[in-house]
Amino acid sequence: MTKRAYNFYAGPATLPLPVLKKAQKELLDFKGTGMSLMEISHRSKEYAAVHAEASNLVRELMSLPDEYKVLWLQGGASSQFYMVPLNLQRGGKPMEYVNTGAWSKKAIKEGKFYGDVKVVASSEDETFSYIPKNIEFSEDAAFAHITGNNTIYGTEYHEWPKVPSNVPLACDMSSNIMDKVIDPKKFGVIYAGAQKNIGPAGVTLVIVREDLLNRVPENIPTMQKWKTHVEKDSLFNTGPCWAIYMCKLSLEHLKGLGGVSAIEKINRRKAKILYDLIDNSDGFYKGHANPDSRSLMNITFNLSTPDLEAKCVAEGLAKGLVGLKGHRSIGGMRASIYNAMPTEGIQALADFMKEFQETNQ
Repeated sequence: MTKRAYNFYAGPATLPLPVLKKAQKELLDFKGTGMSLMEISHRSKEYAAVHAEASNLVRELMSLPDEYKVLWLQGGASSQFYMVPLNLQRGGKPMEYVNTGAWSKKAIKEGKFYGDVKVVASSEDETFSYIPKNIEFSEDAAFAHITGNNTIYGTEYHEWPKVPSNVPLACDMSSNIMDKVIDPKKFGVIYAGAQKNIGPAGVTLVIVREDLLNRVPENIPTMQKWKTHVEKDSLFNTGPCWAIYMCKLSLEHLKGLGGVSAIEKINRRKAKILYDLIDNSDGFYKGHANPDSRSLMNITFNLSTPDLEAKCVAEGLAKGLVGLKGHRSIGGMRASIYNAMPTEGIQALADFMKEFQETNQ
């Protein structure tokens, strides 16, 4: 077998090797059908079992109460930037957002097409290096919206903001879904593009509390209503069957590891290895995020010059450490260490970073 690289790309991201091997094994003949799952009807009993298993695994791993509906949609998390305000709008009530980075700004832009948007807190004043504290949403808001983890800047909520009991909290968890145990009852809506932490690109997981489904105005296009997809169990149209199947395999793998509580412990150990290295480098590596806002999933840092960063990226690539270049909007470096990144990959990166410092300081 070809030696696999350690993939630190922010997304599409690394997948568990056992998942890829199982998909490879089943690729040409799924469950004795003589067909690939990519060829099987989305109305078939074989695919129906995959679909149900994927949704049930989400319920189990996230401890979702019965009143939360699991949807598998298309269009990426970016499509939810407009579907959230479309489905949760309330005439005359403001939609309230926290701005913690590029993806928050995109969500805010889409919200403005559908009503009054208020940005109640922002970390833009310090290049999105922190998560705002003491966030206050008003009781009059139609909904509140946050971005759980900020992939570009490497910040993450470690405490969820409080919201009035009558205001649903919507959260984009694209890059931190299932990275730690959460209380789903704190949210009205959770959405996540799969390609960072639970599967390949092409499918978006949306979790919606049932009582919110009837808010949507009747004159909204059918495909843009969450209610449409709940009523048809995400099979109103032909869904991304292969991507859902891959998510199912990844979720099975996560369950086999011990579930979200087990992966949270692993994630905290992985992140600590890199943050400790950065903090103990005497300033050779400089973390972007404030320590109390650091992400478990995206470790962002800088070296003294862009040229030195480019050298570090190139030498890392030569050692099979892929995807360490920071986002084009802020530069620097970034290691995305999602659930599927093994601890061995983190240690390989840490060893390389120590060696690079020794030869370049």
